[in-house]
Amino acid sequence: METHKVTLSLVFAISIAAIGSFQFGYNTGVINAPETIIRDFLNYTLSEKLGKPPSKGLLTTLWSLSVAIFSVGGMLGSFSIGLFVNRFGRRSSMLMVNLLAITGGFLMGFCKMAESVEMLILGRLVIGVFCGLCTGFVPMYIGEVSPTAFRGAFGTLHQLAIVIGILVAQIFGLRSILGTERDWPVLLGLPIIPAVLQSVALPFCPESPRFLLFNRKEEANATEILRQLWGTLDVSRSIQEMKEESVRMSQEKKVTVLELFRSRSYQQPIIISIVLQLSQQLSGINAVFYYSTGIFQDADVQEPIYATIGAGVVNTVFTMVSLFLVERAGRKSLHMIGLGGMAVCSIFMMISLLLKDTYGFMSYICIMAILIYVAFFEIGPGPIPWFIVAELFSQGPRPAAMAIAGCSNWTSNFLVALLFPLAVASLGAYVFIIFTIFLIIFLLFTFFKVPETRGRTFEDIRRVFEEYAQEGPESEKSPAVELNRLQPEKEMASGI
Repeated sequence: METHKVTLSLVFAISIAAIGSFQFGYNTGVINAPETIIRDFLNYTLSEKLGKPPSKGLLTTLWSLSVAIFSVGGMLGSFSIGLFVNRFGRRSSMLMVNLLAITGGFLMGFCKMAESVEMLILGRLVIGVFCGLCTGFVPMYIGEVSPTAFRGAFGTLHQLAIVIGILVAQIFGLRSILGTERDWPVLLGLPIIPAVLQSVALPFCPESPRFLLFNRKEEANATEILRQLWGTLDVSRSIQEMKEESVRMSQEKKVTVLELFRSRSYQQPIIISIVLQLSQQLSGINAVFYYSTGIFQDADVQEPIYATIGAGVVNTVFTMVSLFLVERAGRKSLHMIGLGGMAVCSIFMMISLLLKDTYGFMSYICIMAILIYVAFFEIGPGPIPWFIVAELFSQGPRPAAMAIAGCSNWTSNFLVALLFPLAVASLGAYVFIIFTIFLIIFLLFTFFKVPETRGRTFEDIRRVFEEYAQEGPESEKSPAVELNRLQPEKEMASGI
């Protein structure tokens, strides 16, 4: 029986990889605080170029483009994950794409000096491509270097780094720090610093042992890295499992994106992966943050931005709670608790928004509902969809699956950002009924279709889905039920 420890090497490698997740969170949240100042920049720059003030429609369009182009870049980046990781490896890919972060940071950081709206928009696009790639690279790398018993807890660090990035962006965006007319380009250009730090540190991190064994056939190197990361000399069982998987892969044709939908073995896990990503974005979390500042104002909070930062703190704290719970309660249970709690809170938010003008105390109920809603999101739907995709697929189809899952997440993110303001204009507070319905649908799907992967090796998961595919949909067995019956490994045991 292999026994593993949380070694300094493992913590260092995962922490450095998670800088990419921090970048995703930071660049997601950074554009909101200085909105008015950046709009003024757009107005001034266009007035200088056109010789007259731009129309309100043009100004709004350019601002929307500056925000939404980030998601477009994310879609492009997430769909390119497989092109990098299969050719260059996980670590080397993270190192290479930091050039995009540095380029995007420079474009945004110097757009005011150059009086160029184009540089701002292009910078947001480039940094979006970088973040889209990171949403695939980071969970994949963390999943492949972590022992089975720690895979869920370490996988949660991806989401923790995201929410810390959002919180840092909110704090740095305060007018007392960098959210000023003079310093906002520095605020947008700050991603250069973590990109440089990660580039310096990544060469000291090991490459994924699975990549070395599968793609490079470097068994000795992979064995030594596992021993170093897991703090044990006996990794023979894990290496043997990977070698057996490698033999199976060599007998199969290369798994493409289309093959994931055509092959019966992959259809169910890829559908689960896509729906879990949709459950994160269509849960209404972005809508809640959209409403939060206005609600805090209605409740007579003196500085609504500080209350919004408070919600960011709740975001961070409960992601850490999820980190400690995920290997005890399991992925499926936490996801269902999160979805159910969010559904209840969304109903309370709708009711309190409708009644806050009649009953003053309803504003405070709505604030509590928002904070609890955020807490439930970070317990389940926030972190779990990112790393469970890496658990549902073996080495061969994993890059393509991560690309599809990431693209689904970014696409739904973009659609929510695009359509939510229109839905609010039409429905007002009743918009939360839509999110409640979505949450209930995702809760039922998770209960019936999503398997519990806690303590299961990649081999266990692959075998159950293959058996289901061979027996056909009419089979009385389901992957969710069969995996739940498997005894999870309680020891710090069994390979990646």
